[in-house]
Amino acid sequence: MGIFSRLGTLIKSNINDLITKAEDPEKMLNQVLLEMQQQLVEAKKAVAVAIADEKKLQKQYTAELDKAKEWERKAMVAVRAGDDGLARQALVRKQEHENISTQFQQQWVQQKTAVEKLKDALRLLNNKIEEAKRKKNILIARKKRAEAQQQIANTMQGLGDTSAFDTFDRMSERIALMEAEAEAGAELAGELSGDTLESKFLQLEAGGGAAEDDALAELKAKMGMLSAPKSASAPQLAAGADAGAKPAKADADDAASGSKSDADAAAAMGSLTAEDLKELEDLDLSELEAKLNAKDA
Repeated sequence: MGIFSRLGTLIKSNINDLITKAEDPEKMLNQVLLEMQQQLVEAKKAVAVAIADEKKLQKQYTAELDKAKEWERKAMVAVRAGDDGLARQALVRKQEHENISTQFQQQWVQQKTAVEKLKDALRLLNNKIEEAKRKKNILIARKKRAEAQQQIANTMQGLGDTSAFDTFDRMSERIALMEAEAEAGAELAGELSGDTLESKFLQLEAGGGAAEDDALAELKAKMGMLSAPKSASAPQLAAGADAGAKPAKADADDAASGSKSDADAAAAMGSLTAEDLKELEDLDLSELEAKLNAKDA
């Protein structure tokens, strides 16, 4: 194969490939239907011409037949007039018109048959065009459905690629890092400016745990366990009273009176209620001793 023939084949193949890629089914179907409509219009014109010819032949046949009858009538007039020669001439003319009418009749019959065939072909072409229109709509619907399926498949294929999700993960980690850096910066700025220490004092003054302590105390009261911790503080107060009483015993001048006061204090403490013990926790032992002595007096 020569180089020019190969080059020609390559050019033709490229052109055909470009044409194939450029073909849009919907546009091609619309173009085909347009051409079929044009062919239908031309076919209708041809059938109309054939019908006109058929009508014309029919009229010519009828005219020649009428002329033959007219010459026959004239021949009969010549016979009545006794002019046989004129009658023969009239009969000859009659025969000529009959021959011509016979030819027109044959042409008319053939044309009529051809017109019927053309009408059938025209009806068939019209039916095919209507069927092509219906098929076009179906094919276009199938094309659009195929395009939608292809688009969904491409989208799903794109979602199957993990690069997009990896990008989301990387951006999430980056944002978390930025948040951590922002919190660290705020904390460092607070420590340098003293805001952290001030916030701690504000929390302490607000008594953030008071609500939790109240809730715990209410729960213990509901369970009947609130009196146990308070009663447990009595020995501690008693021990504290003993510790406070020991210095009193060290006083040589009032040893006897100190022993008596300790006994009285223990007896008085045993008679105190839970509320009294709670109040005693906040008092100094010296004040407790003074109260007990005043009660004995």
